[in-house]
Amino acid sequence: MTMREVTERSRWNEAVAELPRSHVLQSFEWGQFKAKYGWKPTRLLFEEGAQVRAAASVLCRQLPRFPLRVMYVPKGPLLDYGDGQLLSRVLASLEELARTQRAIFIKIDPDVRLGESKVTEALRARGWRPSSEQIQFRNTMLIDLRPGEDELLANMKAKTRYNIRLAARRGVRVRVGSPDDLPLFYEMYAETGRRDDFIIRPFAYYHDAWGAFIEAGLACLFLAEYEGEPLAGLIVFRFGQRAWYMYGASTGKHRNLMPNHLLQWEAIRWAKSEGCTVYDLWGAPDVLSEDDPLWGVYKFKEGFGGQFVRHIGAYDYPLSRFLYWFYTVLMPRYLDLLRARHRRRG
Repeated sequence: MTMREVTERSRWNEAVAELPRSHVLQSFEWGQFKAKYGWKPTRLLFEEGAQVRAAASVLCRQLPRFPLRVMYVPKGPLLDYGDGQLLSRVLASLEELARTQRAIFIKIDPDVRLGESKVTEALRARGWRPSSEQIQFRNTMLIDLRPGEDELLANMKAKTRYNIRLAARRGVRVRVGSPDDLPLFYEMYAETGRRDDFIIRPFAYYHDAWGAFIEAGLACLFLAEYEGEPLAGLIVFRFGQRAWYMYGASTGKHRNLMPNHLLQWEAIRWAKSEGCTVYDLWGAPDVLSEDDPLWGVYKFKEGFGGQFVRHIGAYDYPLSRFLYWFYTVLMPRYLDLLRARHRRRG
């Protein structure tokens, strides 16, 4: 098996889209986007003859004031994880790449279901360890899009179906947005962040992410309106045969009209029309408990027929135990101390 770097967009995306567990975060566009924010992508294909067996878009970031790096393979590497020999060869290549790049560690978080084959045992045997820092959601909710629309509706909770029809009956309309609508969506997203107490980045960051994928035809913005007034929006990404509901936003206006339900249904219909067979609702609780902060989100997604899926989560391969401890344990404590002092002075 040979490993080679790919720099051509179409060649990379075509190969990656055909691999098991293909993911939008392994697309050429995602690496291109992250390159604007301090990460350098290296896109590696693993081939046997003319057959592509695996792929890894590896992001590398230089630490300020230190000749050291951290590396991350978002939602990868992509391969058949039931093939233990292939997994070992790909992991060995990633480990060697991290070593030559003088990385503190390399992180992976593939969409491997918990309990699937013996992947976690293979990782631990090679020195990989469960990461204390989960960049992406560990678990998710999936909807099988292969049935027809009537069956998809029948698979939903009765209350969800009712709310979809209620929104349409009361005059909520959903339209496809354009890049010109991104400032509007960001305003709603910022309002959602304030209401639900999560931190968001400046508009320029999201404009680069959302705009690039919309222009490439790999994402679609949906806006729900009532009498011309925007109430809610969401952005769905697609790659290969899967779609991901990654960003959602809403205002506090006319919530009784249930705009989010109709919005989500129209996004599901769009994903199906684009040839996707799976709709990933992107994010679910670590533990199915009413005490979990994501419980309300989980119940909303469950209403659409989403099936809860547990993944193994992120694993790190440390190249230096001391530097890994310094970066993952000591540095966060130091930063927390500085933030606490700043708050007291403020």
